[in-house]
Amino acid sequence: MEEIVVTWVQVLMSGIEYQTFCSCRKCKNDIITLLLNNLSKYYVTTEVGRIRIFRNLNTEENRKWINKRIINAIHVVGQYPKH
Repeated sequence: MEEIVVTWVQVLMSGIEYQTFCSCRKCKNDIITLLLNNLSKYYVTTEVGRIRIFRNLNTEENRKWINKRIINAIHVVGQYPKH
């Protein structure tokens, strides 16, 4: 989940619609931390397990669900920055 969240946060934060939000390292880390604390956890110990979980999470429905949570976290951190 962490790999997906980190990548999607970086992609979304570089988009035109989020240029007014602070994109410093602290805010990005706060967004990622907020998301990871509120999303389901998946622990794996092998590369095969990582690939299997990634395939299960990489569905259209899951991408939309996670994307909504990322957008919400961006807005929360944007309203209450810690710097």
